[in-house]
Amino acid sequence: MTEDDYYRIITMPIPENIEMEIGGLSVLPDGRLAASTRRGEVWMIGNPYMKGNGRPTFKRFAHGLHEPLGLLYRGDHFLITQRGEVTKLVDTDQDGVADVYDSFARWPLSGNYHQYSYGPVPLPDGEMIVTLNLDWIGRGASQSKWRGWMLKLDSQGKLTPWATGLRSPAGFGVFKGDIFYTENQGDWVGSGRMTHLAKGDFAGNPAGLRWSGEEGSPVKLRPEDVPDTGEPLYDVAQRTPGIKPPAVWFPHTLMGISTSDFKEDTTAGAFGPFAGQMFVGDQGHSKIMRVDMEIVNGVWQGACFPFREGFQSGLIRMVWGLDGSMFVGQTSRGWSATGKSPFGIQRLVWTGQTPFEIKTIRSQPDGFDVTFTLPVDAATAGDPASYAVNSFTYKYHHTYGSPIINAEPMTIKGIIVAADGLSARLVLDETKLRKGYIHEIKAEGIKSANGLPLLHTTGYYTLNEIASGSKADAARFTASSRAGMSGMDHSQHTATEAMPMAASAKRVTTQPATWTNGPDQVITIGTKPGLKFDLAEVRVKAGSKVKFIFNNNDDMLHNCVITLPGAANTVGEAALNMGLKGAELNYIPDRNEVLFHTGLMQPESSEALYFVAPAKTGDYQYVCTFPGHHTLMQGKMKVVK
Repeated sequence: MTEDDYYRIITMPIPENIEMEIGGLSVLPDGRLAASTRRGEVWMIGNPYMKGNGRPTFKRFAHGLHEPLGLLYRGDHFLITQRGEVTKLVDTDQDGVADVYDSFARWPLSGNYHQYSYGPVPLPDGEMIVTLNLDWIGRGASQSKWRGWMLKLDSQGKLTPWATGLRSPAGFGVFKGDIFYTENQGDWVGSGRMTHLAKGDFAGNPAGLRWSGEEGSPVKLRPEDVPDTGEPLYDVAQRTPGIKPPAVWFPHTLMGISTSDFKEDTTAGAFGPFAGQMFVGDQGHSKIMRVDMEIVNGVWQGACFPFREGFQSGLIRMVWGLDGSMFVGQTSRGWSATGKSPFGIQRLVWTGQTPFEIKTIRSQPDGFDVTFTLPVDAATAGDPASYAVNSFTYKYHHTYGSPIINAEPMTIKGIIVAADGLSARLVLDETKLRKGYIHEIKAEGIKSANGLPLLHTTGYYTLNEIASGSKADAARFTASSRAGMSGMDHSQHTATEAMPMAASAKRVTTQPATWTNGPDQVITIGTKPGLKFDLAEVRVKAGSKVKFIFNNNDDMLHNCVITLPGAANTVGEAALNMGLKGAELNYIPDRNEVLFHTGLMQPESSEALYFVAPAKTGDYQYVCTFPGHHTLMQGKMKVVK
């Protein structure tokens, strides 16, 4: 069984003359779908469910806006956030076209291209929230007021600062009455994450603290209060009041690479067995993840799981349809994604079949309680060899991203499978439970009572607080878990064994002493937007001495790996599967197809490689193996006589 057996993706046909690069979506009570685009337009889409003849209709409602990245329908008008303001759009003569464009709320701009603005999103009390992206000038910065902040917006257009520490806050909204936002990896952000934002919270990126002293700011921290030690964010937060650790981490590349919108499942079962959980989009990996959270000791925390891959472009907006399906709005221009299309609108529909999944992971004083969507086979669920449990975290520092650090496997002391087969309690060595750490639970050996494997075998639980309550009674452990205790070491391996680092001869960064006359040839390759190298092809002479310079002048991490002819995709896939050790090893798999490689390069950094070109002529390749990049970011190194 595959994801498509349970959740089907239906693609909406879009006329060739419409660049439907989605920035915002809104479902109207009459069944129409409103869509704002990054080209500055708003379209009204009739028959978006494609009933009858199956053809949707498109009518342009507004145009001339500056890259709007949100859209809110309010009965007789829309509010839409463009770069420098929230704009009110009204169709006063009811001809289907907006004739009033009123400035509802404004903020200053610097002109930096990275000053994206998002929202508005409604709150239960009738107010709204907007978020303002940081600038990009080699590292996140706040060149104009309130950049890197979440702001509240009232019905009269008054803006009030709410929280800061935000870097790229494309996804935000309300879950169970509280405000959350999602963040992308970058400077001060080791990996994607979801954070609960109460008034006055600081979420980690200090650029926005430039404005914490302004009138009305509820945030008390100053930029100089934020330590740059490379310790885990949770640990820093314990001694720096005001820093808010995330409720859920999305391990980079293991789950996604650029979190976007999220929606709580309020469909009352119309979308499957996950009512009350959250679905979170990922722009870079063109997929949706699933999140289940709980409050422990007054603190939000929980687990994320894979859910549905295979969308046509990068996810930026999601909204529930009137029938309980989900509309997914997508774009990739400038933010390239694994989905090959430049944009799209697709609808995700539950087929009515229940997938066999890990439904929830919940904290226990001595481990975790894992529940399932279908009854499990008691023998496999009670066998420690069916599981692998690990914990790890990330550095909190100004550097872009972070490798996984402090990874440790955890020992299963026993397993208690519920009588109804819908849950298994994993009893661990509680001395190894670490607050602030991500706890990876893999359950690759489990089968359902009907013999099905799990559709997705892994969940990642962020443990901020350890639940109170009674510890498990060892007398209730399953016979297989008791029997497995003596052999636990062989079953509790690291969840994803990364391959050893490629040989050092493949990364020579200083000119060899024997090159007394220097290189025969110098090649310089850079990057350009859209996950591309700036040179699609280079030529080198067979057997020549080459100085190969890679300039990462993009705003994300890249490497450059030179491979044998036709091996770029194979090497890229191997890098994607390196697991917990991938970042530490620069996403360079130990494969014969890898000839030479740079390190994993920070934005605005450079590295020179020195190598002797292959003696055999042919079309060799160079590729970025950072997960999610290899399908797009490739070039050809022609070795000629």
